[in-house]
Amino acid sequence: MADRRLQVFHTVARLLSFTKAAEALHMTQPAVTFQVRQLEEQFNTRLFDRTHNRISLTDAGQRVFEYADRIFELYSEMENAVRELTGEISGALTIGASTTIAEYMLPTLLGDFNARYPEVTIHLKVSNSEGIVSMVENNSIDLGVVESPVGNKNLVVETCKQDELVVIVPPGHPLAGTGSLTFERVIEYPFICREEGSGTREVINDYLERQQGGAGCLKVAMELGSPEALKGAVEAGMGVSVVSKATVQKELRLGTLVTRTLDPPLLRPFSFVHQKQKFKLRVMQELLEFARAYCKGQRE
Repeated sequence: MADRRLQVFHTVARLLSFTKAAEALHMTQPAVTFQVRQLEEQFNTRLFDRTHNRISLTDAGQRVFEYADRIFELYSEMENAVRELTGEISGALTIGASTTIAEYMLPTLLGDFNARYPEVTIHLKVSNSEGIVSMVENNSIDLGVVESPVGNKNLVVETCKQDELVVIVPPGHPLAGTGSLTFERVIEYPFICREEGSGTREVINDYLERQQGGAGCLKVAMELGSPEALKGAVEAGMGVSVVSKATVQKELRLGTLVTRTLDPPLLRPFSFVHQKQKFKLRVMQELLEFARAYCKGQRE
């Protein structure tokens, strides 16, 4: 096991925040500070400059950080090499997923993965797409699964599948008996949407920017933080909305909602996103291969 003090220091240096490091390591902030101070005492020098509630690496801290990167890279290579020999797939991964994916796609995927690899522990964090990408950038999760395009070119982004978004209305609504709808028809009614930062919200805004009028033409009646809350508001007759087709299968069976496709269709990618070096972990490779096969099976 690599030196715990070095692991803590490396996390603080990467995030440049004791608070964020404590969250990522599931430690208290005083415990993180204590570990860093012990390392500074060992080297008899400061590793961080602390000014105005912000921290930065000293020259010595930068040198330690560079060596720590190499140490942990070699440590991962050693673990993988031994597991290649023994055939063991074990370890722990933290996955982050946007709300729609976490609620409607991942339970089956992760359940099947756990059945095949019971020695792998998976932790799941749920946020909107913007929050998940931020967690990947900060290296506080190993793999993100998001529902909107990712702008950071330094991350590895791989499309899993295409998701169709559809209009939802309650039975008896004026739009319930029509075929495909243009967004011009949809925006005649109060619109219920997800919060800012949501992948669904971002994709709808991009779609509207390509149509006449843009996103500003929406009559937003309310903003809600989950697909379930949004569907409930539509069922109650408070407005119309656009959601992933995958999220309304139960309501369609029960007859509490009606869906209509958009013209032109509204599609978005579900994508895996991770840091480049993460793919070198054997357990990460296995999870990605498993997820690719799952997504391929859903498309067929």
